[in-house]
Amino acid sequence: MVVPAATAWAVIPIGPRIELGREIELWIVDLNVALLFVLALGSLNAYGPVMSGWSSNSKYAHFGSLRSSAQVISYEISLGLAILGVLMYAGSFSLIDIVESQKHMWHIVPQLLGFLIFLISVVAETNRVPFDLPEAETEIVAGYHVEYSGMRWAFFFMAEYANMLLSSFLVAILFLGGWNGWTIPGAEGLSGILWIVGKALVVMFLYILLRGTLPRLRYDQLMGFCWKILLPAGVVNLALATVMRIFWS
Repeated sequence: MVVPAATAWAVIPIGPRIELGREIELWIVDLNVALLFVLALGSLNAYGPVMSGWSSNSKYAHFGSLRSSAQVISYEISLGLAILGVLMYAGSFSLIDIVESQKHMWHIVPQLLGFLIFLISVVAETNRVPFDLPEAETEIVAGYHVEYSGMRWAFFFMAEYANMLLSSFLVAILFLGGWNGWTIPGAEGLSGILWIVGKALVVMFLYILLRGTLPRLRYDQLMGFCWKILLPAGVVNLALATVMRIFWS
């Protein structure tokens, strides 16, 4: 679970190109399919809870792994639909190109519905409140990691928080303009870093705020919300984005 979460950071930019004697790129690699790369590695995170819950030989862990597999697979569909709207405006799978396409207008403006769908979906994908059914302490003790302790237990939380921070940066890159914003004259690179990190930290704060304010959903409510509300909303958002690109491109 930790390896995919750490590997995905290879394509995440933490700022624009800066000049320090020579031009320095603040990302490891700029893939032309970077967004697909992140989504593919995110899908691998479904295997960790399933394998750890099944191998624990505990009914609580097994329930947690079953919940996790259904939840992650379901919310990935709405996540993908929200991203398709952004791709229509950016015209590229490269995260750098997506940020550059928001110089004049952030994608949250034409894609407000897509932003809300994406934000809810990443909270569910990272198993955070109110979607923390796979590890619900009051129902199934700790879910898929109930039989783990020490460093093995720590790996689960390292992966969870790495994915939370990764999701926060993705929200900032896809919808909030990335490093685009007001710049300090003569320090455009530093301004860009402060903008993208600041936006990601605001989303991280929202994660913590949700944990302290919202109650946990029932499992039928969790799945019903995805299939009955988010999925139709994602299709409507995609249709609206298509119409807007045709008539206002």
